[in-house]
Amino acid sequence: MKEIRAIIRPKRLSQLREALRDISHFPGVTIFRGEGFTAPESIDRRSLRAELTDFTDKVMVSIIARDEMVDAITEVIMRECRTSQIGDGLIWVMPVVSVQRIRDGHWLQASENGIECPSSQSDIV
Repeated sequence: MKEIRAIIRPKRLSQLREALRDISHFPGVTIFRGEGFTAPESIDRRSLRAELTDFTDKVMVSIIARDEMVDAITEVIMRECRTSQIGDGLIWVMPVVSVQRIRDGHWLQASENGIECPSSQSDIV
């Protein structure tokens, strides 16, 4: 399993949500709201420097998904969130070592139909 994280513009969240729902067996998403700014050294034009060193609203999207779904999910994020302007955000992918559902303590694993609880481990808390 992998965790896909992306920092995006808040105005792109609604269209991203709709596009992610179209992915078969999409496992779900968690959203974090925050603020950030682009690294001033990466800005070519001086007029943008002052504008982008002030904090702007951002959204972090977090998705835990099967390895096979990573490419499809990141492609949707890129397609729906790209404006080709400074400040569009970032996507990164990290390995997930284990996942345990808080509701019932079941350990989860990747399966063909998403993330599920294996019956052989259902009594693990």
